Amino acid sequence: MMYTEYGKTGKHVSKVGFGGMRFDTDRDNEENAELVRYARHKGITYFDTAPGYCNDQSEDIFGLAFKDMPGDYWVSTKGMPTEYDTADKARAAVEKSLSRLGVEKIDFYHVWCLRKMEHYHLAMQSGGQYEGLLKCREEGLIDHITFSSHQPGHQIRSILEDGSMDGVLLGMNILNFPYRWAGVKAAWETGCGTVAMNPLAGGMIPQNEDKLGFLSTREGETPTEAALRFAISCPYLDIALVGFTTKEQVDQACAVAEQCTSFSDQDLQQIQSHLSSNMNEICTACGYCEGCPQNIPVPAYMQFYNSKQMFGTSDDKMKESLPGAKEWGLLAYRQAEAGDCIECGMCEEKCTQNINIIDRLKEIAQWEKESD
Repeated sequence: MMYTEYGKTGKHVSKVGFGGMRFDTDRDNEENAELVRYARHKGITYFDTAPGYCNDQSEDIFGLAFKDMPGDYWVSTKGMPTEYDTADKARAAVEKSLSRLGVEKIDFYHVWCLRKMEHYHLAMQSGGQYEGLLKCREEGLIDHITFSSHQPGHQIRSILEDGSMDGVLLGMNILNFPYRWAGVKAAWETGCGTVAMNPLAGGMIPQNEDKLGFLSTREGETPTEAALRFAISCPYLDIALVGFTTKEQVDQACAVAEQCTSFSDQDLQQIQSHLSSNMNEICTACGYCEGCPQNIPVPAYMQFYNSKQMFGTSDDKMKESLPGAKEWGLLAYRQAEAGDCIECGMCEEKCTQNINIIDRLKEIAQWEKESD
């Protein structure tokens, strides 16, 4: 395993982090906790979770794992300023996470899911979340205040230059790096810790390896291995945060880290020549847009749409693939159709990728109508 310092904190962390958003919830918590222990055995020392992940089981799973997990490790969790908009609410959230995780201190606590500057200003207002987190830090309940962001690079730089945060968690991978580079470099230049979420584009890279061969720049390397190597070896990133479901996935990421070499400028230019701006607007299957009042499975529909967004699949081909998706694929368990959308905007407000979900649902609804 490769290790590095998280920003200027003095904490040495594994270059591969364990993201607690992809646990298999069909397994019991103890079985998933064993996966966490296995990752620690393989050398991973950074473990990230949040309230609500995996049907609100993720923090509990980590809590089970931490009870008898040997060695040193670092714990990260989060709280949204829109939900914890006062200092008292922020403190209560920290205390609840501490209890669930079974630890005395949270090493990295994120002001979670900043999608626009208004969210940051909400966290920083007098008597708000940040004030509560400062008090928690003074009392030793948390060690570092950090933030997770889905903003453009210039906004990330603006937050970092305030000097209030020790690090940032942001979405960057081998498919969208041209559009996220400014934010990553801003963090690196200000000496803050940098963690990349979704290094495999929410699973889209492993699921589409046959179409992404151009990502591999070494003989025998799969597109998934190339994506992992990109994030792990990136000089501007401290941690590549990977969502693990199986031990085999842990093994793969750790093996890449053991033999990791950086991409050359020529490699990156070659990859960039194959990419389009569409790669910056793919659905990463985070699930934040769930809860449609019409029971439309918005994440499933957006992942279905990824084929068009990523690879330029024609409308005719999209229509042809709809029956299969509805019979046994992503849309098999839907309770409503795309055409049932009432344009309330709830999903777009929650979307971390700022996707025009309503427009895409309209487009899919037309395909559904024409394929009936």
